[in-house]
Amino acid sequence: MEWLYSHKIPVGDWASAIFEWIRWNLEGALDAMSITIENIIDGILWLLHTPHPLIIIAVFVAITWILQRSWKTCLLVGVGFLFILNQGYWRETTESLTLVLSSCAVCMALGVPVGIAAAHRPRLYAVMRPILDLMQTLPTFVYLIPAIVFFGIGMVPGLIATVVFVLPAPIRLTQLGISSTPPTLVEAVKAFGGTKKDVLLKAELPYAMPQIMTGLNQTIMLALSMVVISALVGADGLGVPVVRALNQVNTSLGFESGFVIVVVAIILDRILNRKREN
Repeated sequence: MEWLYSHKIPVGDWASAIFEWIRWNLEGALDAMSITIENIIDGILWLLHTPHPLIIIAVFVAITWILQRSWKTCLLVGVGFLFILNQGYWRETTESLTLVLSSCAVCMALGVPVGIAAAHRPRLYAVMRPILDLMQTLPTFVYLIPAIVFFGIGMVPGLIATVVFVLPAPIRLTQLGISSTPPTLVEAVKAFGGTKKDVLLKAELPYAMPQIMTGLNQTIMLALSMVVISALVGADGLGVPVVRALNQVNTSLGFESGFVIVVVAIILDRILNRKREN
């Protein structure tokens, strides 16, 4: 068995060589991507930091009413945000929301079209499946290494690592929803002279919308789970006090900040949860 140990497959060296090649040959593209992402993050932060917190809370409550039409859910969202404001974590919460919203926008913009293409091309999805499995099962800390190499420290590498970890969810759920469209529904659209575009817009997307919305919900929850990990590469937000509490072995600070993260997760879940019939 010595020959097996002495002839190690250089997986790590290959990955390092690929990252170094990308770093030196695509430096301009990476810099442009970093600047674009920073501008998006700064814009969202400006929108959340400039108005008074009560105005932002009112906007979220209004969005909740539009989506859910439930005063109980609106009350829950309002009370949740007021609790966060009471605990003194408003700025950290808005920073985490910025990271979550930015990553979700990127993931849905990429995941839905890729999921549609995968549903229409089974061979493409067969090739993508092991890649998606790798993206979901590879330890999230591993994503931070190339993110730091390419983008330094701050919000940008945290967002990139979050996108890589979260992206498989909208792809898989979109593919599931599109591929589950009943053939009779597709044939009905074609029978009335519908084109491939009509089939997609009038049959497949409406039928797959519950799965796509579930993908959005999962994207937000998974992105929020990356808050603490992103703090390790300098990303601002609710992960910072959690990491600080861990370093200081501060039980009070750790429970306080951790509970605020739970409240944010509940708020986002209730806002996006499908409306239930009474």
